[in-house]
Amino acid sequence: MPVRSKWQSLPTEAINPATLAIDKLSPGDIVDLMINEDRRMLAAVQREKDRIAVGVEIITQALRKGGRIVFVGAGTSGRLGIVESAEMPLTFGTPPELVHAIMAGGKNAIFSAKEGVEDNYEEGARSINRLRPTRKDVVIGVSASGMTQFVRGALTRARRAGMKIIFVTCDPHTELQTFVDLTIAPDVGAEVIAGSTRLKAGTATKIVLNMLTTAAMVRIGKTYGNLMVDLQTGSQKLRDRARRIVTIVTGLEYDEADLLLRRARWNVKAALVMQKGGLTYTQALSRLRRAHDFVRDAIGEDVEPRLRKLLRVG
Repeated sequence: MPVRSKWQSLPTEAINPATLAIDKLSPGDIVDLMINEDRRMLAAVQREKDRIAVGVEIITQALRKGGRIVFVGAGTSGRLGIVESAEMPLTFGTPPELVHAIMAGGKNAIFSAKEGVEDNYEEGARSINRLRPTRKDVVIGVSASGMTQFVRGALTRARRAGMKIIFVTCDPHTELQTFVDLTIAPDVGAEVIAGSTRLKAGTATKIVLNMLTTAAMVRIGKTYGNLMVDLQTGSQKLRDRARRIVTIVTGLEYDEADLLLRRARWNVKAALVMQKGGLTYTQALSRLRRAHDFVRDAIGEDVEPRLRKLLRVG
């Protein structure tokens, strides 16, 4: 009998033999079953660690050259890219134009599915073209199945523009491996519910994207130790976090940290350099520029011993 489906052989569409009787299980047994499957998913991500590290370096080099990060996806994959791009300014103080996310169907598809948009190869290409891509930029194509035409169109246009291309998929045998600069493909196996890639595939993809963005931001100086020193301070919680970071690093009292941050215009990095170096705000910014935005280099001090003492760990 001839096979008419081009998706039938994909690992993301396979039927999982471990979950055949899921509709007869108790809630607790369903949870146990899903936890077991997620353990396999984590092992699959672990096997991709070397490729993920290469991806971090690709992104880091792009950022250091003034390039942008662009996520492209459809459905769950597209939404995961949007989450990454939305969190970057809040967590790492990146300008809005530095990290972009393109989703098949646009903003209207974020909250409700739009049928057929993922099959539009030409719109994928146009979506990249609207950003006026350059050779400095890096695009991260996300497609659990590896077959999403919208993503393929976007990556084809990205290749013509000379962008570096990272492809995140859950099909280790994707034919796009020869077309992109790097493929990261955790082999998560069949989903708990056949074809539901918001489950293991979605979780694995989220983990990979977290690693790519977080590690790259650390590598360009967005943290001091593991402290979030480039955060935005637009809410009470974030201003409190900024004050606590300043107290930890400088030894100032909470209210003194508040006054320092106000003088530093709520720029945590500048506040730390001002206090440690006895500098004005302008001088602190100048020193940070010379240190390529790394607080450690700007003040000549490692924060790890202080943090270990605070946590009382050896």
